[in-house]
Amino acid sequence: MSPSKEQFSEAIRLWTEWNARINVVSRKDTDMLYEHHVLHSLAIARYLELTGRLPGRGESFLDVGTGGGFPGIPLAMQFPQARFTLCDSVGKKIIVANALVEGLGLRNAVCVNARAESLPDSFDWVVSRAVTSLDNFYPWVKGKYRKGILYLKGGDVQSEIETLCRKFRVPEASVKLWPVSQWLDDDYFSEKFVIEIGKD
Repeated sequence: MSPSKEQFSEAIRLWTEWNARINVVSRKDTDMLYEHHVLHSLAIARYLELTGRLPGRGESFLDVGTGGGFPGIPLAMQFPQARFTLCDSVGKKIIVANALVEGLGLRNAVCVNARAESLPDSFDWVVSRAVTSLDNFYPWVKGKYRKGILYLKGGDVQSEIETLCRKFRVPEASVKLWPVSQWLDDDYFSEKFVIEIGKD
């Protein structure tokens, strides 16, 4: 069941309120929270839908470097049957993410103030939104996922993919690239992608 407009409106209200206290989204971008942050996060949901892999009950996601809850909170709203762990090493960002989880009554999401590599668990999916270059990110989560990584990134992603594959011997065939602009026809998304890295 998809979230209602009222749920999204409440999420935007809470993000705006908290962002005024603890800056997790650029202040000049606050008016575009839904378009630039919620919809961008939901590109992962759209990709899973298009590839016929909507998560089943209990399927688990680790959101690394969640900041104020992106992409984890929009995905937890979209997939109430799945479980989400939102992880960030910066405590004040987890305060915001946790306030959103509690304020929205999301029973399928927990927030953890930790570095991803210190977590003892493994997950079906790792998701993240442009926290660093792929070759920096990969060692943090290697061995922590059963199905794959879904990474939101923009810019010259091809060179990052080549570096990742060379540095960590990731087979190029296990990396897939989906342009978000195929779903969201807006200049903002013209060079943004969902990068899937399959199980190694």
